[in-house]
Amino acid sequence: MRPPDLDSVDHEILASLQTDSRTIAETIGARVGLSAAAVQRRIKRLRQTGVIAREVAVLDPHVLGLAMTFVVTVEMERERIEVIEGFRSQVLADEAVQQCYYVTGAADFVLVVCCRDMADFETFTRRMFFDNPNVRHFTTSVVMDRMKVGLTVPVRPAQVR
Repeated sequence: MRPPDLDSVDHEILASLQTDSRTIAETIGARVGLSAAAVQRRIKRLRQTGVIAREVAVLDPHVLGLAMTFVVTVEMERERIEVIEGFRSQVLADEAVQQCYYVTGAADFVLVVCCRDMADFETFTRRMFFDNPNVRHFTTSVVMDRMKVGLTVPVRPAQVR
């Protein structure tokens, strides 16, 4: 799929919405030099073309009692499509998994998992790994400090050298 043509105003609108998706069109318009209606039309186009995939609330896991975050690498027993797809479905259905990447290298997957405590994580490992005959090995790192967490992507065009 070819990416949509975006100009510098689109980039500014996207940067603003990534910071706070509740920013009103009038405020964005004042920043980028457009009317609120023009900003709203651009946002609608950005949604329709899939540039804006979703708009969600970002919750603080600590406030919700999810004090522990884990980074888990997973090696599958066999790298067959049905094994990969089965694990993918399992990951997508589990709310403790915040992020999952199918990767190259020694591991097949890298997961970011949020849990209340170690007992909660042990329950997670049993259902996700120990009960899955297709998981060969997994390695866990406990996150000591969440230094940077986000889903923002660079939206400004690359500088010409």
